[in-house]
Amino acid sequence: MRLYDDPVEVRRGEADGPDQFLWRGRLWKVRAVIAHWVETAPWWQSTTVQAVIGTDEHPDLTREQAPPVDADLLVERELWRVVAGRGMVAVTGSDGEVVHTSGVFDLSFNWSDGRWQLVGCAD
Repeated sequence: MRLYDDPVEVRRGEADGPDQFLWRGRLWKVRAVIAHWVETAPWWQSTTVQAVIGTDEHPDLTREQAPPVDADLLVERELWRVVAGRGMVAVTGSDGEVVHTSGVFDLSFNWSDGRWQLVGCAD
């Protein structure tokens, strides 16, 4: 899977999940949802944790001096792994071989700013 950090425009379906998305000027229709989950921010990279474990950035801080809990730790994003395609499900190439016009995409919705992003693609 290739990783991306591209903004996308998403139209939600009846089940509140993505139904279509616009990526790099192309419209993709969601054919199936493979998985759906929620992630929090990487807590192990927070300033608070780094201060408590005594990294190079905060070598002299004690637990009592550690900064308050990072607001980033409270950020959640919702992820959807979907099968999406453009046009027909499959077409036949000039040599008679079936060519698929779909792929698997990871779409992320960030609750803090209300933005959608394409974060991964395997096509």
